[in-house]
Amino acid sequence: MNVTGQIALVTGANRGIGRQFVLELLERGASKVYATARRPETLEFDDPRVVPLRLDLLDHESVDAVAAAARDVSLLVNNAGITTGAALVTSDLAEIRREMDTHFWGTLDVIRAFSPVLAANGGGAIVNVLSALSWFAAPGAGAYAAAKAAEWNMTNGVRLELAAQGTLVQGVLLGAADTDMMAGYDGPKIDPREVPRRSLDGLEAGSIEVVVDDWTAMVKAALAGDPALFYAQLT
Repeated sequence: MNVTGQIALVTGANRGIGRQFVLELLERGASKVYATARRPETLEFDDPRVVPLRLDLLDHESVDAVAAAARDVSLLVNNAGITTGAALVTSDLAEIRREMDTHFWGTLDVIRAFSPVLAANGGGAIVNVLSALSWFAAPGAGAYAAAKAAEWNMTNGVRLELAAQGTLVQGVLLGAADTDMMAGYDGPKIDPREVPRRSLDGLEAGSIEVVVDDWTAMVKAALAGDPALFYAQLT
């Protein structure tokens, strides 16, 4: 997919990686970008090509309303997400469910709503922003890792199901980016602008998976080895 002239929709576009996706799409010549957030008044873009919309992944009616309003979309970027810091064994189950409801069920709801829209517009593409934590778990991120693992394999599943309508489904995996969500993380962080750059370069090349940074590449390579060695290094 060449982004020039495409009509895109980005979830969680008010900050961080989502905001950078909107800016990069505009830079590459997208003709319109629907920028969505739970509070659309927080969206700050000066370009007339940006159309703000309210979208809450946990509100099915808002998902349907956005799909009805944006019938011309050819590129869907699923970026919206949360992190609660919930542990799987000791934390409140409601917080764990909120992680899964957001990353898995909410993202899937958006994909289901927009798949006929994409089909009607020639197939298009879906980008799911995932995480290196799709492939491992870390202390303090048990619920997030489980939800992202579910979203990662959901990405693989919908890719197979939507292939017949010509929709490219891309998973984007990264470690930590320098965003508000990762403000409390002390490790190395990548520039969030790198995520849309690598993703959209991958779309132009037809890539179904984009590994953004070296840390994530190392995690992927470690999956073929003994997990005991990986987790010994981690802890």
